[in-house]
Amino acid sequence: MQKKCKECGEKIVGRTDKKFCSDACRNSYNNSINKDSKNLIRNTNNRLRKNYRILEELNPEQKTKVSKAKLIEKGFDFNYFTSIYTTKAGTIYYFIYDQGYLPIEGDYFALVKRES
Repeated sequence: MQKKCKECGEKIVGRTDKKFCSDACRNSYNNSINKDSKNLIRNTNNRLRKNYRILEELNPEQKTKVSKAKLIEKGFDFNYFTSIYTTKAGTIYYFIYDQGYLPIEGDYFALVKRES
């Protein structure tokens, strides 16, 4: 019995456990299987990644203060974060993975990095 490529249907030559006729077909098949059925996940991850990079860039010393205007200028989106941490005193930090920010007086934010 001839085995056929899962992607293009061509005859497979070689090992008995092969599923694809070429690397191109294997990659194409896996890309189509793994792609998100909706763009929601990809877009959310892209926004989180962008927010993370902005915080990382503006907070090289692991703790700093920055204006809201500066964050917005860089393209920061306050609607996307991965977790909220509330201290015993009731202070609320917003985190994107290990990079966090805390709204403080005026239009300023304290940027922090969570220790591992």
